[in-house]
Amino acid sequence: MTEPATPTEPTSADSLLAGRAAIARHAWGEAFDVFSRADQESSLSGADLESFSQAAFFTGKAPLGIELKERAFKAHLGEEDEIQAAYLALDIAHDYGMTGRISIASAWLRRGEKLLEGKPEGYAHAYLALDLSEAARSAGNIDEALAQAEKAVKLATTARHPDMQAAALTNFGSLRIATGATSDGIAMMEEASVAAVNGELSPIATGVACCRMIAACRDLTDYRRATEWTEATEQWCERQSVAGFPGVCRIHRAEVVAIGGAWDRAEIELRQAADELVGYNANMPLADGVYALGEIHRLKGDFEGAEAAFRQANGLGRTPQPGLALIRLAEGNVKNAAAAINSALGDETWDQWARVRLLPAQVEIAIAVGDVGLARRAAEELGKIIETYKSPALEAGRRQALGRVLLAEGDATSAATEFRGAIRDWREVGAPYEIAKGRALLARTLRALDDEEAADLELSAARDEFQRLGAQPDAAAAEKELRAAADRRTGPLTTRKTFMFTDIVGSTNLAELLGDEAWERLLRWHDDTLRAQVRKGGGQVVNSTGDGFFVAFDTAREAIDCAIAIQRAIAAHRTDIEVRIGLHSAEANQRGDDFSGVGVHLAARVAALATGGEILATAETLADAGDVASSGSHEASVKGVAAPVTVAAVTWV
Repeated sequence: MTEPATPTEPTSADSLLAGRAAIARHAWGEAFDVFSRADQESSLSGADLESFSQAAFFTGKAPLGIELKERAFKAHLGEEDEIQAAYLALDIAHDYGMTGRISIASAWLRRGEKLLEGKPEGYAHAYLALDLSEAARSAGNIDEALAQAEKAVKLATTARHPDMQAAALTNFGSLRIATGATSDGIAMMEEASVAAVNGELSPIATGVACCRMIAACRDLTDYRRATEWTEATEQWCERQSVAGFPGVCRIHRAEVVAIGGAWDRAEIELRQAADELVGYNANMPLADGVYALGEIHRLKGDFEGAEAAFRQANGLGRTPQPGLALIRLAEGNVKNAAAAINSALGDETWDQWARVRLLPAQVEIAIAVGDVGLARRAAEELGKIIETYKSPALEAGRRQALGRVLLAEGDATSAATEFRGAIRDWREVGAPYEIAKGRALLARTLRALDDEEAADLELSAARDEFQRLGAQPDAAAAEKELRAAADRRTGPLTTRKTFMFTDIVGSTNLAELLGDEAWERLLRWHDDTLRAQVRKGGGQVVNSTGDGFFVAFDTAREAIDCAIAIQRAIAAHRTDIEVRIGLHSAEANQRGDDFSGVGVHLAARVAALATGGEILATAETLADAGDVASSGSHEASVKGVAAPVTVAAVTWV
C-alpha cells in the first residue's frame, strides 16, 4: 500500500517569491507573515529587508520597521552597495527625527554623509540635501534650508528618482509657502501630489506627499483645495489597499467637517483617525488631529478637555497656540493670554503662514488687554501676508480682525462695513460658527452706533446659531449681552448674591523676593487654581482685581465651600503665597455680568480685614449658609458703612 505523499514545505526561496508578490499586490499582512517566516529560514538581502520593513509599517509595526531598515543598512554594506546603504542611513535618520530622537537621527545622518563622500552625485545625495534642508529649517537657518531644498530637487530630478523628487518638491514647496512665495510653493507641492495619486510613487512616498499637500491647504484655509486632495488621496488608498494613510486623510477631512459646523461628527472622525494612526509614528498628523479635537472642546466650553488636548498636541510637536491663549482669554485671564500669544508669535519669526494662524488671536487678545496699537499692527501684518495668496476664509479673517481694531479705535461705521464683509466671506466658506461670531461682533458695533433694534436682531441670530452648534460660552455671552441691553433700557436688576473677594497677602514684597519670572509662574498657578475652583463651585468671576478675584455666587453655601476649596488647594500646593478671602451675602444691582451697590463694597472691605490664609464671612453669609463651623465672631468697623459689621472666621483646616 502506497503511503500518502507528505506536503512539501515551502523553501526559503519560495517564501521570498511569495513575499515579493504580496508586496507588489499591497497585501501587507500576507507579506509580513511570509517575510517573517523567510527571515527565520535564512538571511534576507538588503532589498528584501526593505520590503519586510515596508510590510511592518503598513501593518502598524513602525518601530519594527525601523529595526528592519537598520538591518537592511548592514545587509547593503555587506553587499558592497554603499549608495543604497547611505540612502537607508539618511532614511533612518529621517525616521528618528520624526519621533523626536534627534541625537540618534544626527548620528545616522553623519553615517550616510560619510558613505557618500567622494561618490558621484545621485539620488542618495538628493536625500542628504533634503535632510540637511530639514535640519537647517529646524535650526531657523532658512537661507540654508532653501538652498539645500533647491539642491535636493535638482539632484533628484537629474537622478530620475520619483520618490526622492516628490519628497524634495514637497519640502521645497513648503519652504516657499512659508517664506511668502505661496503660489510657487503650492505648484511644487501639487506636482508631487499628482504623481503620488497617479501611482507613480511608492506607497509611503505617496502618503507623505499627499499628507503635506493637504496640511498646506489647511494652513492656508483653502478648504476647497484641501477637500479635492483629500478625496483624491482616499481614492488612491482604496485602490492600493493602504491602511495607514486614511487616518491622515480622516484628520484633514474632519477639520473641514468641523469648519462646516458638524462638530460631533468631526469629533468621531478625529478619534477614529487617532486609532488608525497608532503604531505609525505619525506624530505630526496625530498632533493636528489632537489639536483639532482641542478646538472642538474649546468652542463647546470644555476648557479642561481642550487644554489637555492642546498640551498633548504640544508633546507631539505642534504648538498649542492660539488655542491655549484663547482659553485663558475666555477664562478672563487676559494677562496670561497676552503673554502666551505674544510668545508664540515671537517664536515664529520667518514662517508667515504660521503667523497667520496666530495673528487674529493676537488682535482679539491685545484689544482685551487694552493695547489697541498692537492689535492694529497685528491686523496690518495679517493683511499684508494674505496679499500673496487669497481665499475667502483668509479674507474673512482679515476683515474680522480689522473690524475689531476699528471698533476699538472708535470708528464703528467702518467696523460695521468690515464685519458685514467678513460675514459674506464666511458664508462663501460655509462656516456657521464664524458667521455667528461675525454677527455678534456686528451687533456690538451697531449698538455703538445707537441702532439697538438692529443690534438685538443680529445678536439674537448669533445666539441661536451658537446654541445650535453647541458653542456654550458664546451662546451664554450673547444671552448675557442681550439681557444687559434690556437692563440698560429698563434699569438695573436687583438680585441677592453672595460676593467673594480674594487677595494675595504681601504680593509686592513676594514679587521682589522671587523675581519677575518666578513670580509670574506662581501668579499664573494662583490664577488657574482659583478659576478652576470657582468654576467647580458654581461661581461667576466678575473680574480680576490684580492679585485676586471678585466672584459672585447664587448661594452662601456655594461661596463658603468654594472658599474652603481654594484655601485647601493653596495649602496642598505648599506655595509661598497666602490668600485672604472675604464673603458677604446681600442684595445688589446687576447690569449684565457686573454687580454694584453697598453689599459689593462691604464684601471687598471684609476681605481687607482678613489675614493670610483666612476666610472671613459676615453674619449674613453664615446665617444664609446654615451649619458652618466658624470662630472668633466679632464686630468690625468698615469704611463707608455706618453700623459695625459682625464677622467670623470660617474653619477650613
